[in-house]
Formats: sequence, structure tokens, C-alpha cells
Amino acid sequence: MSSTSTPLPDSLARIVERFQRRTNPKQRYEQLLWYAKRLKEMPEDDKTPENKVPGCVSQVFITASLEDDKLCYQGDSDAQLVKGLVALLIEGLNGLTPDEILQISPDFIQDTGLNVSLTPSRANGFYNIFQTMKKKALGFKLGASSQSLS
Repeated sequence: MSSTSTPLPDSLARIVERFQRRTNPKQRYEQLLWYAKRLKEMPEDDKTPENKVPGCVSQVFITASLEDDKLCYQGDSDAQLVKGLVALLIEGLNGLTPDEILQISPDFIQDTGLNVSLTPSRANGFYNIFQTMKKKALGFKLGASSQSLS
């Protein structure tokens, strides 16, 4: 499993297990595309510069809101594989508290086997998306209500 000291939340652990069952890079890409297809559509109004993930080659947008002390993310990308990464992270992190999200290390991507399948720019994009999501969680933890979108 993960080399991180904190165990993964169940939602992320299930995703890691799904990818571990895929034995080759093509199957992992197909799994990512499956996540991309399942991603709930993001409102166009939320695709603003302040919601854009910095450092990604693709256009990637992430929003977050806090509902009953649990984070709810939405996101989108113009590239299907990156959209799959966004969807994977949203499925894995939605419903967690800001504290739970802040304890997760991005190293779990290695446990999925995706890190060896992704191009360097996509792997970098994954880390940028993940860090953006953690930043939004930190904003809520610190009480920054500006992270919430109406």
C-alpha cells in the first residue's frame, strides 16, 4: 500500500485498488477515461481565472464548497485523460473534511501505477490539481469563506 504514514481514506483506497487490478498502461488509461465520462458537468460560470489550476498544460478548473464540514469539489478539463485525473481526485476527496484532505500525500498516485503511465506534464498536472484542492481545503480550515462559490 501507500508509503505515507497516514492511511488513505476509504474513497481513495478503493480507487487505488481499482487501478492496481489493471495490469497494463492501456487499461489504466481506459480506467481514467471511465472516470472522465462519469464526472459531473461543471457550470461554465465557474470556469473563471480564479478557479483555473496553475501549471497545467491543459485547461483545468476546480471549485470547492463546504457542506456540513465536508468538502465538495467540482472540476473540469479540456483534455480527457486530465479530466479523468480530476474525476479521480474529486471522487476520492469529496465528502472529506479539510483536515482529512490536508493529511493526504499525493504519493498515492504511485500506488495506482499511473505515475509510470503518465507523461511528465500530465504527472505534473496531477500534482498541481491535487495541490490546488489541498489549498482550497486549507482555505476552509482557516475560515476563508472566499473559497465557497455561490
